[in-house]
Amino acid sequence: MDPDRTHLVIIPSYNPGRRLALTVADALAAWSPVWVVSDGSTDGSDRAVADSHDDAAILRVLTRPVNGGKGAAVLTGAGEALRAGFTHALVMDADGQHPAGRIPDFMGASKGAPDAMILGRPEFDPDAPWIRRNGRKLSVALVSLELFGRSVGDPLFGFRVYPLAPLERILRSIRGARRFDFDPEVAVRLAWSGVPCMNLAARCRYIPAAEGGVSHFRYFRDNVRMVGLHTRLITELLLFRWPAAVRARRKLHR
Repeated sequence: MDPDRTHLVIIPSYNPGRRLALTVADALAAWSPVWVVSDGSTDGSDRAVADSHDDAAILRVLTRPVNGGKGAAVLTGAGEALRAGFTHALVMDADGQHPAGRIPDFMGASKGAPDAMILGRPEFDPDAPWIRRNGRKLSVALVSLELFGRSVGDPLFGFRVYPLAPLERILRSIRGARRFDFDPEVAVRLAWSGVPCMNLAARCRYIPAAEGGVSHFRYFRDNVRMVGLHTRLITELLLFRWPAAVRARRKLHR
């Protein structure tokens, strides 16, 4: 497969263990190029992937010396990709939850609507944890409030194609959206800035620890962070963002 010149896959990674190599192999089977951004990993997974392929046009591993969170890793990858001439990136998790086989469909949708963000809408396996399947309903409701409508199908699902220029601009303009608040915050702020969105279904797997599944989500710590995020967004909405939210809704529903 020849490397695409405009669209690449970015995989932010922090100590995912053996799942990273499997995720990268699946992504490369569907698309090229693939970039891994190792966000201060200490488990050697990034080195193993870097040693598995010697063609930088197909696979690159970028290394951040200190863990800064998913948003920080995506910002590192986005900035480097823009400098390399790319315009869009599909971001997917390193732990194998996201469907690499859907990469071509999402990239095709992006090429057909290059101004838009292409957002995954998860389809869960029956054995997915109940709290993960149902706990996200509050985030869906809050983001629908912040955007005056449900234009974002699922604000927590991180399998997405972003236009890189507005994504980088927004991330550099704020201090948040660096950890598990990344996915909902950038979706809302991109929509406020006028970036339309398209929602596509994508299967979501929850991989048990026995199969190498790794999660760094901590329910209390990260839910507190989500409360802070939506408090900020709703405060901004009420004080001065509501005209942008109205314009974004009108644009989406023309």
